[in-house]
Amino acid sequence: MNKVILILVMVMGMSIFAKAQKTPPTITEITNKSMEPLDKKLKLNPTQRSIIYNYTLDLSKEQVGLYKKQVAGTYTQDDIARFYKLQNETTKNIRNVLKGDQQMDYDKLVEEQLRGGEKKKKKGKHAKEEEEVVTGIEGLKLPPGNQP
Repeated sequence: MNKVILILVMVMGMSIFAKAQKTPPTITEITNKSMEPLDKKLKLNPTQRSIIYNYTLDLSKEQVGLYKKQVAGTYTQDDIARFYKLQNETTKNIRNVLKGDQQMDYDKLVEEQLRGGEKKKKKGKHAKEEEEVVTGIEGLKLPPGNQP
């Protein structure tokens, strides 16, 4: 009887643990999350939104495929290079769909995302000054005293 109860408790524990594991987001969820800031900042018309959604969907499919390969341990440097190439092509294609000020706003959005997202300003007495952000090749150079 004790063995049956112990086995039952173990099975219940494993099922609760399995449900607690997060499942990776779906391709549609990734695409929609990518589209939110574009819609918000660029004020896309329906045609632009549809075209950009398709570009983003293709990139999301590749991203999920690469993630699955990484989890399985079967990815190669060629897979990563192919993903980055597709990412650059997607950025270029999205930029071609945009008009005038939208292109400049898109460039700012991409640069902001590369920096790690929007910086939230701290409020209160102990608010620190924001760190100066250097973009382009200058941001990659080491300070003079840290040369190898």
